[in-house]
Amino acid sequence: MNEDINETVREIKRSFRLLMNGVASQSMRQKGVDYKINWGVSLPDLQKMAQQYGKNHDLAVVLWQENIRECKILATLIMPPEEMDETLAKQWVGDINSQDLAEIACFNLFQHLHHAADLSFEWMKSNGEIVRMCGYLILSRLFMKGENPHGNRINEFMDEVALALNSDNLGVRHAALNCVNKFAELGEDFRNMAEERLNLQL
Repeated sequence: MNEDINETVREIKRSFRLLMNGVASQSMRQKGVDYKINWGVSLPDLQKMAQQYGKNHDLAVVLWQENIRECKILATLIMPPEEMDETLAKQWVGDINSQDLAEIACFNLFQHLHHAADLSFEWMKSNGEIVRMCGYLILSRLFMKGENPHGNRINEFMDEVALALNSDNLGVRHAALNCVNKFAELGEDFRNMAEERLNLQL
C-alpha cells in the first residue's frame, strides 16, 4: 500500500515538471511565498490532476508532508472532507506558512469539514496569524452559504473581530474585515449589529 502511494507521489512530482511555470514560480518567491520547491503550476492544472486521482485520504496525507507548493495544494483537493478529523485539520493548518496556501486550503477543504464552524471560532483566537486568518476565511465561506451564528457565538465573533481589526498583521485585518462584510450580508439585523458593535459603516 505504502509503496503504491510513494510511486504515485513520484509520478505526480514528475508531472509537475511538465507543467511548470518559471515566471509564476519566480513571482511567488519574490512575494515571499517560500517552499523548498515551487513549480508555479496553475490552479486549473492542479484541479485537473485532482480529478484524475480522485478523493484519497492516504495519498493526500503523504502529499501534504512534502514541502512543495503543488503537493500541498493537490492534497487539499483530494482529501475527502468527511475523513479529516479535527486533529488532522489542526496539524495541517499549523503547517501552513503563507497567505496563498491559507486561502487555497480554506476554499478547497476546510470550509467543507463537518466541524468547520467550531474550528473557525477556535482558530480565530489563535496566537498564530495564519491560523487566525484561516478562522476568518472559513467563516466567510460559511456566511456566504447562508449559515448564521446564534446567541453567544455572535458576541464571541464580534469580540474577536474587534481585536483582529486592530492587528498588526494586514492579512488578519483584511480577512476579518471581509468576514464582517459577509456577516452583514446575512441580513439587515446582522448589518446593524456589526455597524453598532464595531463602529463600522458597512
